[in-house]
Amino acid sequence: MNLLTRYLGREIYLSVALVFAALIMLFAFLDLIHELNVMGHDQYHIGYVLLFVVLTIPGHVYELFPVAVLVGTIFALVQMAASSELVIYRSSGASLWQMMGALFKIALPLAILSFVFSEYVAPPSERMAQQLRLKAQNAPIAIKEFRSGVWVKDEHSFVNIKDVMPDTSLSDINIYQFDETYHLQKIINAKRATFIEEGLWQLEDVVDTRFGKQGTSINAARSHEWRSALNPGILNVLLVVPEQMSAYDLHLYTHHLKDNRQESSRYEIAMWSKLVYPFALMVMMLLALPFASYHRRAGGVSAMIFMGIVLSLVFHFVGRLFANLGALNDWQPFISASAMTGLFLLLGMSMLWFTEKR
Repeated sequence: MNLLTRYLGREIYLSVALVFAALIMLFAFLDLIHELNVMGHDQYHIGYVLLFVVLTIPGHVYELFPVAVLVGTIFALVQMAASSELVIYRSSGASLWQMMGALFKIALPLAILSFVFSEYVAPPSERMAQQLRLKAQNAPIAIKEFRSGVWVKDEHSFVNIKDVMPDTSLSDINIYQFDETYHLQKIINAKRATFIEEGLWQLEDVVDTRFGKQGTSINAARSHEWRSALNPGILNVLLVVPEQMSAYDLHLYTHHLKDNRQESSRYEIAMWSKLVYPFALMVMMLLALPFASYHRRAGGVSAMIFMGIVLSLVFHFVGRLFANLGALNDWQPFISASAMTGLFLLLGMSMLWFTEKR
């Protein structure tokens, strides 16, 4: 059985690598065409465009893992079935459970690799790509969701941030501090804030307006220390979609939202999706196993690959639909994130049962 696992692994890894190469070249080419439309803004020339496209590749690798694994495994199994190799293995005593065990062993390194890309490669690479383009275009990271900028609740304070610069400094900040009964105590306005260490920011060009029983007082200062639970990691979550962040950053941010009694379901669903994602790759490989019963009279290899692509797209888009419905209807985050993986697991087991029965 170890010989079968090694042989299957070699064939599947080669097929997955070929599918990955084709998909990555396609998506990189589409990104290049898109970036050429904005090339020429300030210093954003062809060198920056090519570097930006290269930095976005890890994000595509992570997103395309299910497609590449399913299509690559189907291609490898169909080719082996067409040459009767799998028939020989089954005839020599390899049971269905042994085949499933071999596929799970083969899928494990791919699942670990996808987790590494999700946590340690794709998020920083995506941030570097965005910062590179912003610096080349001499533009801050503009907040488009709200005309007044980002609003964040920090214990008894409400913080309004107009712009976050590429070096993670903040521009034009208003801090509204309230007492325990939510009576406004003071408003701090600063032109710039720089992160010093965890829990501490340095404010520059500060105007401090205090409201007391004796009246209102205004004090100006060149600099002032501001202690806050906010950090660049949390602000990065605010500025990008949750699906592009690591599970660790999402975990920290959901705790921040819960501590401030704010809605966190969208970020919890994104976090669970990141954690369930590696198991989805194993399900994809299991789903490809029924194609091992392929015979040439059942259709061409291209038809099987087309079916794999369709199943991958259904998994991706319907999974996104479940996540959005879960966020809108306040479903349990784990259920919303793992629903499609569970459904595809049932589909794969049903197809295997039908194939064995036939």
